[in-house]
Amino acid sequence: MTRILALANQKGGVGKTTTAINLAAALAALEHRVLLVDCDPQGNATRGLGAEATAPHLYQVLVGEATAEAAVRPSGFPHLDLLPANRELVGVEVEFAGLEGWQGRLRDALAPIARRYEYLLIDCPPSLGHLTVLALVAADGVLVPLQCEYFALEGVSELVATIARVSGSFNPGLEIAGILLTMYDDRMNLTRDVEREIRTHFADRAFTTVVPRNVRLAEAPSHGLPILQYDIKSRGAEAYLALARELLEDSR
Repeated sequence: MTRILALANQKGGVGKTTTAINLAAALAALEHRVLLVDCDPQGNATRGLGAEATAPHLYQVLVGEATAEAAVRPSGFPHLDLLPANRELVGVEVEFAGLEGWQGRLRDALAPIARRYEYLLIDCPPSLGHLTVLALVAADGVLVPLQCEYFALEGVSELVATIARVSGSFNPGLEIAGILLTMYDDRMNLTRDVEREIRTHFADRAFTTVVPRNVRLAEAPSHGLPILQYDIKSRGAEAYLALARELLEDSR
């Protein structure tokens, strides 16, 4: 059974794309078939896997100029495929405004290929606009990367409200699959305070695994490699393998 997870947080710089790339690679390393869908016009997930968003890409899929099957390509990492994106995806925010039934376009586009994979991970932009709504309608769960900072806590309530609206209007099965604490530094009081708040209010939905601050994680995208290829012995690689195992265990 295919599981589709949107990685979403309207706040930027929380490790969302880093998580999308490295969780996808970790699941693939554990021999699960994974498709990473880059739904961010910045295209960071695409470049982070060393790929270029040449045609066909996600924008063309969403506007009906290409099929998802034609746009999907191997990532170079075993068991992991990529549906790339580039700046053209910005057009969705303008072109889909007022267009009837636009909310289901990504869901419908992925439907013919979804069963090829055990996991589809959708990397959302840092906003709650059309692209994020497309991802939430297509997904069955939302994975929320959360930086251990005060303002990150404020953003969670907005995202939860958006998830509730999408669930009520377009996708009744949508739920929070988990909250992941990122850039974790247990030497800081603020980190421990944020963790305490999250585990109090989202006790059953906060992952046990945390992703530490790690220089190697920050370096890997510039080489177009997931952390498992760049430095498999790093703390970042260990964290994402642990997250993948925790996610697999929760799915059973």
